[in-house]
Amino acid sequence: MIKNLRRAALAAALVALPLLAPTPARAHDRAAETYTLPIAAAVEILPLAAEARSGYQRTSFKHWNAGQNPTDGCNTRAEVLLSEAIDPPEVLPGCKLSGGRWWSYYDAKWVTTASALDVDHMVPLAEAWDSGASQWTAQRREAYANDLDARTSLVAVSAASNRSKADQDPAEWLPPAVDVTCRYTSEWLATKLRWELTIDAVELEALTQLAEACPGTTVTYDPAP
Repeated sequence: MIKNLRRAALAAALVALPLLAPTPARAHDRAAETYTLPIAAAVEILPLAAEARSGYQRTSFKHWNAGQNPTDGCNTRAEVLLSEAIDPPEVLPGCKLSGGRWWSYYDAKWVTTASALDVDHMVPLAEAWDSGASQWTAQRREAYANDLDARTSLVAVSAASNRSKADQDPAEWLPPAVDVTCRYTSEWLATKLRWELTIDAVELEALTQLAEACPGTTVTYDPAP
């Protein structure tokens, strides 16, 4: 019954809302269908399932790989830092980054040293495993862990905020900068929808409450290949 209601909600949402032009990828354009939904509709269409951590190892998700340009010496982490820098760093041999300035939106702080930043998986690797990635191939998990085609998948933030978040979902952790709660919730939902990940009952309750608190927020995503 629940599954049927969710399918009906998805159909209604996609009929009611226009298909948008693809948004730019980080390093190259990629033909894709891009969907924009009201945040409440995005919550409604996520499949509900119990989470299972059994068998999880961080090494199940190969990262960081060589990124989108394997010849430049910059791995995925470095490519995210270069993409999100407000003031670009100098790129030294071996893709070592010197200088630069970044805005850590989770905790509303400026960061001026690349080593003080973490690149956060918006939906943490362990949470992705719990929510369906345990059934993926190793290649798809690697693609997930190095997803440069969606700006919301990987986020450069202060190491302190990322480590505070750890592998928690929005029922357990939200950014300390409260004015970005709606943005964060939207980006979490976009990542789960992009990768067809599930939510559990506690997460659903929290996301429903967050959606009610963010009535004007939309969620934009394109399905992962």
